[in-house]
Amino acid sequence: MVEASSNRTRPMVYIVGGGFAGLEAARQLAGAPVQVTLVDQRNHHVFQPLLYQVATASLSPGDISAAIRTVLRGQSNCDVALARVTGVDLAERRLFVEGGYARYDYLILAAGATHSYFGNEHWAAVAPGLKSLEDATDLRRRILLAFETAEYEGSPGARQAALTFGIVGAGPTGVELAGAIKEIAGKTIPEDYRHIDTRTTRVILFEAGDRVLPTFPDKLSRRALRDLERMGVEVRLNAPVTDIRPGEVHISAEVIPIRNVFWAAGVKASSVGESLGVPLDRSGRVQVQEDLTVPGHPEVFVVGDMAAVTTSGSPEPVPGVAPAALQMGRYAGRVVAREAGGLRGKAGDTLERKPFVYRDKGMMAIIGKARAVASVGPVEAGGFLAWLLWGGIHIASLIGFRNRLQVLLSWFWSWLLNARDVRLITGEASLELETPRPPDFVPTSRDHPAPSNDGDSFTDRRAAGPP
Repeated sequence: MVEASSNRTRPMVYIVGGGFAGLEAARQLAGAPVQVTLVDQRNHHVFQPLLYQVATASLSPGDISAAIRTVLRGQSNCDVALARVTGVDLAERRLFVEGGYARYDYLILAAGATHSYFGNEHWAAVAPGLKSLEDATDLRRRILLAFETAEYEGSPGARQAALTFGIVGAGPTGVELAGAIKEIAGKTIPEDYRHIDTRTTRVILFEAGDRVLPTFPDKLSRRALRDLERMGVEVRLNAPVTDIRPGEVHISAEVIPIRNVFWAAGVKASSVGESLGVPLDRSGRVQVQEDLTVPGHPEVFVVGDMAAVTTSGSPEPVPGVAPAALQMGRYAGRVVAREAGGLRGKAGDTLERKPFVYRDKGMMAIIGKARAVASVGPVEAGGFLAWLLWGGIHIASLIGFRNRLQVLLSWFWSWLLNARDVRLITGEASLELETPRPPDFVPTSRDHPAPSNDGDSFTDRRAAGPP
C-alpha cells in the first residue's frame, strides 16, 4: 500500500477511522479536488450509542451498522482501505499499515478510543467493555448464558450468583446497560424459564464518584438515581473498585460474589496517537492546536476521541461524545476542502484558518421504558418526554433509511410487548456450572437406563417451581 503524492495531480488525503468523525470528514470532501482514502480495520461504521441495545438483545448488529463502502459509494473521489494502521512518520508524511505505508498530503486521524482499565488490563478478561459489535455480541452471549446457567445450577447460592450482574461505571453506558438488564430480567423473560425466577436478578452499578451520570446537571443525576432504584438496580456510590477476579468484585475491604461483570468506567485514545511523538494527555489523547492539528504539522488533523482540545474559553476539553466527533470531522474536512481548492494557498498553509468551536448539543441517557433524562440547551427534562426526545434524536442520527425504519419498528414492538427478539447466543455456548448437572442429563439408552433420581434433581425442581 504505497501512494506517492508526487505522481498525482490531486492532493492525497488519508482518513484513519470510519467512526463518526472520520466518516463525516470524508463526506465533507465530496466533490473537492482531492483523492481521499479512508482506512479502517473494520469494513463497517457502527452507531456506538446503541451498542448496549445489541448487547441486551433489543437490536441486531445490522440495525446499527452500515458498510463503509456502501455509505461512500456515491463519492467518486473516495476509496476505502481495509487495513490496520500501525503508526505515522510526521517528518516524511508517511502513514504505516501492516505490510506497507502510504504517503499523504493531508492526514486526518480519527481512530477513536478503546477501554481503559487504569493500569489493570488483566481485568479485561473478567470485565469486558462495550466499544464494538464484537463486544456487544459477546456481552449479549454472557448475559443470556447467565440465565441459562442459573436455570441448571443445583444450589440456591450458585443460582443467585449466576443471576447477579455488576457494572463498573455510572456514566451513560453503565446506566443504560444496568436499566436494560433489569428490564430483561423483570419484564421480558420471566415466563421463559421453568426453574428460576428471573425477577430476582440483581444488578449492581458501581460508581467511584458521588452521583450517577456525573457530567449531567445535578438535578438529572438525582432523577436518574431515583429511576434506577425504583427499577430495582442497586447503586453503589463512592465505591471505587479495587480488584476484579473471576466470580467476585472487591470494593475496599468488601468482596461481592458476582459472576458477570461489565466495564463502563473509562476509555483511552487509540494507540496510533502514541506514534506521533507529541504530547498526550493522561487518556492518551493528542494535545492539538485550536485548528485540531498537531503542533508544527498543519497538514495533520486529530479529531474525535483521539483529540484533546478546549474551545470557547472553557478549561474542560471537548467531551468524547458523538456530536463532538461529528463537529470535529466536519471542521477538518471543510478546512482540507477549502485549502485543496486553492482558497488557502499550498497544502498545510494555516493562513485564515478559524479556530474550531464546539457547540454543545446537550446530553441524554435512557434508563428504561419511558424513563430517560435529557439536557438540551436551557431545557432539562426527565421521564416520558425525555424518552421520546432520546428516541427521536437517535433514530434521526442513524445512517440509512432501512436502519431508521428497522430500529423504529423494533422499539415499537419492544415497547408494546416488552419483547426482545434478538436473544441469540452466538459463539461459545457451554454452561459453566458450580454445581453438578442434574442426573436427567446422564446419557441413556434402552440397554442402559438412567439411574434413579435422589435429592434435588432437575425433575424435583420442576415440580417444586422457582426457588
